[in-house]
Amino acid sequence: MNRLDVTEAIFAIKKEKELSWEGIAEAIGMSTVWTTSACLGMNSCPSGAATKLVEFLGLPEEATRVLMEYPTKEWDKSVPQDPLIYRLYEVVGVYGDTLKEVIQEKFGDGIMSAIDFSMEVDKEENPKGDRVILTLNGKFLPYKAW
Repeated sequence: MNRLDVTEAIFAIKKEKELSWEGIAEAIGMSTVWTTSACLGMNSCPSGAATKLVEFLGLPEEATRVLMEYPTKEWDKSVPQDPLIYRLYEVVGVYGDTLKEVIQEKFGDGIMSAIDFSMEVDKEENPKGDRVILTLNGKFLPYKAW
């Protein structure tokens, strides 16, 4: 099995068993966003999480090793076509420079880590239309001079 085989198997089992990402995450004791990302092949699973995921979903044993492999994080560099992903791309395009300016004004010259990082997706019910709340929480990493 390779990473794509495991991801396809996870999607098939998720659909067949009518599971949610939240339910899978709860079953293995990890966050919903992290679990989904790991199942999509963008994060490596620690041994315990990989074992729990394989057992919970009934994946072949060899999937444990694949889930624990360090991924090469790559994606298509073209403009995304999926409307939801495109809107996030648009947010970064419109507000990226603004975020950079505000973050560097508050913290100094540096970046937000995507390694020492967590993310939550929440829903706020609103009579004018439900709201999506994305919380990105990354450690500030200052640039060093030497």
